[in-house]
Amino acid sequence: MMTIKVAVNGYGVIGKRVADAVRAMPDMELVGVADVATDWRIRTAVGLGIEVFAATPDAGTAMRAGGVPVAGTLEDLLDRVDVVVDTTPKKVAARNLEVYKAAGVKAVFQGGESHATTGHSFVAQANYATALGRDTTRVVSCNTTSIVRVLGALQDAGLLARARGVLIRRATDPGESHQGGIMNTVVPEASIPSHQGPDARTVLPDLDVVTMAAKAAHTQTHNHYWTLQLTRPSSREEVLDALRAAPRIGFIRMADGLTALNTTVELMRDLGRPRGDMWEVAVWEDVLTVEGDEAFLTYQVYNEAIVVPETVDAIRALAGTVTDGATSIAMTDEVLGMRREFLPDPVGALRA
Repeated sequence: MMTIKVAVNGYGVIGKRVADAVRAMPDMELVGVADVATDWRIRTAVGLGIEVFAATPDAGTAMRAGGVPVAGTLEDLLDRVDVVVDTTPKKVAARNLEVYKAAGVKAVFQGGESHATTGHSFVAQANYATALGRDTTRVVSCNTTSIVRVLGALQDAGLLARARGVLIRRATDPGESHQGGIMNTVVPEASIPSHQGPDARTVLPDLDVVTMAAKAAHTQTHNHYWTLQLTRPSSREEVLDALRAAPRIGFIRMADGLTALNTTVELMRDLGRPRGDMWEVAVWEDVLTVEGDEAFLTYQVYNEAIVVPETVDAIRALAGTVTDGATSIAMTDEVLGMRREFLPDPVGALRA
């Protein structure tokens, strides 16, 4: 299998995780990362033996003055790769598109950019095939990724008629909480639907979904609450079976003491996950309720990590090295160590 040469432009919350995932994939090579920072963040990459490139000429001057070894410019990096993953801040990536086009490099963008930037939005389980061979795609945001995974699973099973959801969003990333945030309040988004529902339809056009959202005074993960109109009267087990049939959905239980967002974060650390990351959507199995043709569920979204496996799959899709989505998903999930169940079941055997 061809080794895909990859660059990451932007070594921040998502970029550093994508860089680590790419380094772990047997069919990929991380050639280098580009950034504008001179502080501990980019110095971490240097310490890991990753080649660092300057994203702009001014950044290069500042990085060298700060003692950061710079291997070259962003253009130098692009000359050496097949695919670039742009994880720069919101709205910056769109300006980089012409640079990538000029270099003849395929590009994966993140959910902070608009669908119009690439004309294609991506979640591996839903539309991998439509990204094959494209020059660009956009991995949708953390919340939208979770919506497509969960609601898409029920749609694939022929169970979902429409979905109405409330999203309680974290105020800011943990590493930036000292710079500002929300304290002792909840801030509702000013419009209904919030952007996640329409964004999910860029991947699943037939999805009947409306979302409402608010930012709360916490930094660890998002929390979703869904009221689902089913296509017919169903059972709790049938809905759970549909979710279990889909990739990248894991199950947690209140009965195990996982009763709040922070408990799941702590569990990921105890499981030895890198940075405590959770790439799966964590559905509270024992909270899910079905009454006739309605289902009610809640789940947790680890916003710093959930899009990482999708990004790895998007790299393969653009490069065209793996043409089957299920195969790419399985490759990525095996390397990362994705799980369906995070804890042994009551009889002591891990579920499949």
